[in-house]
Amino acid sequence: MSNAAPLWSPSPEQIAKSPMTAFMHYCGERAGKPFDGYDAFHAWSTTERGAFWSAVWDYCGIIGEKGSVDLVDNGAMIDARFFPEASLNFAENLLKLSGSSDALVFRGEDKASYRWSWDELRQTVSRLQQGMKAMGIGVGDRVAAMMPNMPETYALMLAATSLGAIWSSCSPDFGEQGVLDRFGQIEPKLFIACDAYWYNGKKQDVADKVRVVAPKLNCPVLIVHYAGEAAPLAASIAGGKTYDVFIGPHEPKPIEYTRLPFSHPVYILFSSGTTGVPKCIVHSAGGTLIQHLKEQAFHCGLSEGDRLFYFTTCGWMMWNWLASGLAMGTTLCLFDGSPFYPDGNVLFDFAQDEKFAVFGTSAKYIDAVRKGGLTPKTTHDLSSLHLLTSTGSPLSPEGFDFVYDGIKSDVHLASISGGTDIVSCFVLGNPLKPVWEGEIQGPGLGMAIDVWDDDGKPVRGEKGELVCTKAFPSMPIMFWNDKDNAKYKAAYFERFDNIWCHGDFAEWTSHGGLVIHGRSDATLNPGGVRIGTAEIYNQVEQLPEIIEAICIGQDWDDDVRVILFVRLAAGLILDEALDKKIKTKIRTGASPRHVPAKVIHVADIPRTKSGKIVELAVREVVHGRPVKNKEALANPEALDLFAGLEELKS
Repeated sequence: MSNAAPLWSPSPEQIAKSPMTAFMHYCGERAGKPFDGYDAFHAWSTTERGAFWSAVWDYCGIIGEKGSVDLVDNGAMIDARFFPEASLNFAENLLKLSGSSDALVFRGEDKASYRWSWDELRQTVSRLQQGMKAMGIGVGDRVAAMMPNMPETYALMLAATSLGAIWSSCSPDFGEQGVLDRFGQIEPKLFIACDAYWYNGKKQDVADKVRVVAPKLNCPVLIVHYAGEAAPLAASIAGGKTYDVFIGPHEPKPIEYTRLPFSHPVYILFSSGTTGVPKCIVHSAGGTLIQHLKEQAFHCGLSEGDRLFYFTTCGWMMWNWLASGLAMGTTLCLFDGSPFYPDGNVLFDFAQDEKFAVFGTSAKYIDAVRKGGLTPKTTHDLSSLHLLTSTGSPLSPEGFDFVYDGIKSDVHLASISGGTDIVSCFVLGNPLKPVWEGEIQGPGLGMAIDVWDDDGKPVRGEKGELVCTKAFPSMPIMFWNDKDNAKYKAAYFERFDNIWCHGDFAEWTSHGGLVIHGRSDATLNPGGVRIGTAEIYNQVEQLPEIIEAICIGQDWDDDVRVILFVRLAAGLILDEALDKKIKTKIRTGASPRHVPAKVIHVADIPRTKSGKIVELAVREVVHGRPVKNKEALANPEALDLFAGLEELKS
């Protein structure tokens, strides 16, 4: 990168007090060899993986029986097993604390707000567990929820997983088919849904959707009141009950925890589904727990009592990540609704009022705050905030600069990247190292990541495939209904033999950090030269005229040409002058190879429920091919804007 100095560096005092430093010393003592810095520590964590993850278990105080074996690895990544003799319960580890301090603080867009203490959370989980046991839910059963990000959702998840059931969730804005495409594959024993939710100042009724979906799932239905009419909705569905009726007969008592193997399933997450029916990705209780504890304790520097916030829905893996913050003893701060209603200050108001220690969000949100002209740095007291994390898509260099110029000058900014596939991160923040503009700081502990070229050789200073060369605990156990792991192997191990290929186009930097240039399956190849779409976005989104953009490769003349679609600020048109300005910005800021053959104005850009733009879906529409699962999109109607365009016929 071109920047001459880091945007932020930890002070000697911060390094000394960091939980990462304490853990590094702890592992050094156990290994009988002190580490002279993070790089040496990371190298040990990937070469001595059994010893490393065993140290995480002990240091973080995981509740359960660890057993005498920390790793069985015969060389095949997909067959590696961590802690094969262990037994634990996921919910038991998330409910370590009790007392009157806050466990969950909720703020809804409709101005609803309430908080649960640890005792209230435990009592609610107890009552829900009894209700689930009464209906026969137990080990291996699936519980599926279409819910807002509210405290009851966490309590329901904890009740289900306390019994060894498998939790799966999505947000209530999914369409009927989108819900059925997901939950229909896993055949839940209980379907949980809200009656309505609020978004952008309007109550969104989901009763009709629930009445369509519930009978097709063919299981009992639990309706949680939020903004609608829970009782009439429940009464209109066979096997329907309201939340109040469900827990009504049960008084709080000690929670019973079913301890199960480390690799027992805890979550089923879903791929975005924009190229077909979503894949059902099954994650283990032990792998999810130990990976999240590592990330939150050491990479995020969280401690008991800290306020942890992530802007997420229940359909994004960051919801599962956020839930694990309970195992750290942190207070989870939950928000449901639009982050820009009634204005863009709502999340910063929440951060100020509750004194967030960690504020997690998306790159798109940071860019929207920047373009909205907001400067929380001057309008809000964010003195408690020590870490701001960004994910969902690559954070642009301008986004990095804005965090320090407009949000907080002394915050640790961590751009992170991983995914639903691993319910965690490959690369993320590091409290012991500087933050450089446009760069992710580096690999996570225990994650043997690298960048390889097409021939499977490591590369430095040039772009390639992000790979992981050794097994790690949060690898999926399997895909649901995937005979002989055929889909699983095809998803990650088809490109390179016995090497996890993540599908990200990445590059090591001179600082030992990484830049993610976008998804490799969306990489452009004009003239046979690989170009990451993020490199183009980083240029055009600096222009005030551009709200957002999406870039694809169009097959043309036995080659590929770059097509850029832009959504413009209100009242603007894409005239010759603006077209030239866009292309000049790309040519000078990236390279002539990056300059699009065509720039086309569109009114909207399709995105997933979690806000990611869908390049592959747009590419399919442009080439006249069907998009197999439009239900995965938040705004599927936007795809129509890309069909049959005259500009793409010449």
